Amino acid sequence: MDVKEILSKCDHTLLNPAATFDEIKALCDEAIKYETASVCIPACYVKAAKEYVGGRLAICTVIGFPSGYSTTAAKCFEAADAVKNGADEIDMVINIGMLKAGDYDFVLDEIKAVKQACGGKLLKVIIETCLLTDEEKIKMCRIVSQSGADYIKTSTGFSKGGATFADVELFAKNVAPHLKIKAAGGISSLEDAEKFIVLGASRLGTSRVVKAVKEAENG
Repeated sequence: MDVKEILSKCDHTLLNPAATFDEIKALCDEAIKYETASVCIPACYVKAAKEYVGGRLAICTVIGFPSGYSTTAAKCFEAADAVKNGADEIDMVINIGMLKAGDYDFVLDEIKAVKQACGGKLLKVIIETCLLTDEEKIKMCRIVSQSGADYIKTSTGFSKGGATFADVELFAKNVAPHLKIKAAGGISSLEDAEKFIVLGASRLGTSRVVKAVKEAENG
């Protein structure tokens, strides 16, 4: 697979709590140079980043992140505020406790509410696969397929594990045809990135694929 094709599916990501705006600008510069799908950044930098890049790059941010247990109203406010500030894509974390308690209606209704708050912008739903059983993952494939969201996403990258090949394979077998897949967390090489795409991922959340390409260019 062509390196440019892999990069075109990457959300070039910096979600470190200590990230400065100078680092966010450098991330944006790299994303523009390497033509990634977007940058994924903290919500506090969305407005400034949008002004910095203009129309050259999609801006993605995260809400309910990384725990997922803020209220639905809070998540909806975060999403609407991010869109108002210029976000093109929103990655939300589900309420994992509600899923584990079997309150599937709550989980579905919350995703629907956040999708509405996104005002037509892309919504990716993070289910944090490392905390779920396979049965719960399959249930979330079905819930997200019904919700109106655009993507199901494996991981925040802030829990005990990230994306696995097995989880992307499971997603591909259980999501509705219209629902896309994002793998995120721990993707560090071009080889792994390519395999995730082959298995069915349309997006990759990663801070390291661009770094790997730069290192390869520099020998």
